[in-house]
Amino acid sequence: MRLRRLCAAVSLALLVSAPPPANAVQTSCQDVYTPVQFGLTQQTMYGRLCVPHNATTVQVLVPGGTYNSSYWDIPLDPETRSARLAMNNAGIATMTVDRIGTGKSSKPLSVLVTVPSQAEAVHHVIQSLRPRFQKVLVGGHSVGSAVAVAEAATYHDVDGVLITGLANQWDYLRVVPVAASLIPVTLDPRLGRLGLDPGYVTTMPNTRYDSFHKPGPLNTAVMDFEEATKDVASAGEAIDLILMNNIVIPSSSAITAPVMAVESSDDFFCGTPPLGADCSSAEALIASERPFFPRAPRMDAFILSGYGHCFNYSTDSSGYHAAVTAWQRSL
Repeated sequence: MRLRRLCAAVSLALLVSAPPPANAVQTSCQDVYTPVQFGLTQQTMYGRLCVPHNATTVQVLVPGGTYNSSYWDIPLDPETRSARLAMNNAGIATMTVDRIGTGKSSKPLSVLVTVPSQAEAVHHVIQSLRPRFQKVLVGGHSVGSAVAVAEAATYHDVDGVLITGLANQWDYLRVVPVAASLIPVTLDPRLGRLGLDPGYVTTMPNTRYDSFHKPGPLNTAVMDFEEATKDVASAGEAIDLILMNNIVIPSSSAITAPVMAVESSDDFFCGTPPLGADCSSAEALIASERPFFPRAPRMDAFILSGYGHCFNYSTDSSGYHAAVTAWQRSL
């Protein structure tokens, strides 16, 4: 087991240190720790800001539950899987953040960690970037999409909202097994050492393929990376995710910026409405989700196939990246 982990670490290091592809755009990256208001507390949100030469648009990207900013910059075949790299090569700056409670961000008591408080923190990050860029967009995946929606609906300070891995209609029958794979972080062999309270949850070891990747290919290197970088979510974030969608008046109804929705047809947010959005085509997804965004001036969509919930890991992401790039340039 130790030899396997060592080999995986060496392989990962080689991937990270590999020379950039020939079509790479000159980009400068830096770690940024932004002081943020988080409910009634002051916290610090970590982000990795990568700015191509002469970039005028920045995309603030929020990861989903039990993920951190590494989701947006996967080092395994990055030319295919890294959304950060794809955006930078298109001349778009990125700020990939760790949600409060995860990664290099502050880790307060879990009871303080909710979708609205995360949205408030992201709002402060956006405000810190606004003077430097002409356009600021917010995007997310899963719980991160709920944060992006809440931020845009509350503060109306972005030029576009990217929603991936989330819809206002769920196939709850497929969501339940995923929820059942979550355990208090205190029970996890690795993350339990962080000293977080049991209101934070993570996935049971070796369950992430079934929960987040199936029916995509079972890739050993991907699963090793998943286990090595998996993170936490709070129980409050999970509850808010449900309440903010179709159980009560969805927060998406207050968004006044253009929206781009990206889904995989095999995600558990897809199905036959009302048990999941209609992800049979981009046009079908727009028709299915458009009523939940009555004030958005426009809605675009893109559908991948052959992968599960966390489709940034798909080896067929080039069309998704191209669609997001074209949407941003059209704003």
